[in-house]
Amino acid sequence: MVLQNKLGITSSAQLHDAEERLTKIRAAELFSEKMLDQLEPGSFETLATIHRHLFQDVYDFAGTVRSEDISKGGFRFASALYLDDALKEIEKMPQDSFDNIVRKYVEMNVAHPFREGNGRSMRIWLDHILKAELGVVVDWQNVDKQDYLLAMERSPIKDTEIRVLLQEALTDQVDDRETFMKGIDASYSYEGYEAYQAGEL
Repeated sequence: MVLQNKLGITSSAQLHDAEERLTKIRAAELFSEKMLDQLEPGSFETLATIHRHLFQDVYDFAGTVRSEDISKGGFRFASALYLDDALKEIEKMPQDSFDNIVRKYVEMNVAHPFREGNGRSMRIWLDHILKAELGVVVDWQNVDKQDYLLAMERSPIKDTEIRVLLQEALTDQVDDRETFMKGIDASYSYEGYEAYQAGEL
């Protein structure tokens, strides 16, 4: 089934290609126009703003909390019925240490507030918190895809694996364009989007 989109595309392969290209262009704008500097680290509104900016050319629901229940690989994300309350609680979670920031990230992943594009938006959101609170970001090029996916799959039960994995990939190159762009490419590759390079669009 192909998600209804602004482009009128009915082929999943074509939508996959267009979505990657258009959202990577928008991701590059987040960096080049310093848009993230104006946003409050750790708030849901910031995550919604990131999602809205990335997906504005593709989906009408960009930046909008989903109204349907979704699942992935047998895991059911937070029920749409309780999503607004869950997001308010997650927003209140502390972000004063690396461990607390990762816990907040894991809880937001369990919530999965959007119909599509959660992971790609949330990894930018996570880096935004890390940069503001600790002066570091994740160098996603150094986070193996399979290790990441397995650690995130297990994270609702125990977040030790994902904490260790991300901690080992931290860098203080928070304003480096190459780190950001290659990080976008690595982040997108976790979801199978590997046709374009963010820094070359």
